[in-house]
Amino acid sequence: MSTGAALFDSRGAFQDAVRQAFVAAIERGARRIVCCDPDFADWPLDDTTLHARLVPWLKLPQRRLLLLAADWSVLPRRHPRFVTWRAPWVHAVEGWTPAEGDDAELPRVLVDDGDVFLHLRDAEHWRGRAGRDTAEAQRWRDTIDGRIERAQAAFFVRPLGL
Repeated sequence: MSTGAALFDSRGAFQDAVRQAFVAAIERGARRIVCCDPDFADWPLDDTTLHARLVPWLKLPQRRLLLLAADWSVLPRRHPRFVTWRAPWVHAVEGWTPAEGDDAELPRVLVDDGDVFLHLRDAEHWRGRAGRDTAEAQRWRDTIDGRIERAQAAFFVRPLGL
């Protein structure tokens, strides 16, 4: 299925597109949603409405939200509600960091296991695309899945050793 893509070019439009992409993936019945960003600083992860939408989805069998980031130190400062909200869902909301030696910059992408995608291609000017396109979503899955396969677990509920 391909319903095209919408362009966005502002921070607010990017955040709205992220919310809409989550809604589209959930309504489509996605089993897996992958989000990738160097640090998720500008994603609307503290949005309680987003949390409310994710909870019923996460309660369904075999649902997974995978987050791939290079720097997890930003999340607790920028999105404390998300960090707290995630604790009971740690089994389904996974955090990953690129493997040692994987120094390529992470793309800013949300993609599900179907046709939903979002790509912020120019973070400085907030330019990107979001929509539903099977081929585009597959390209992003192919790009990100290889990095997740080599990634290391990160974003723990409690720091190790405590």
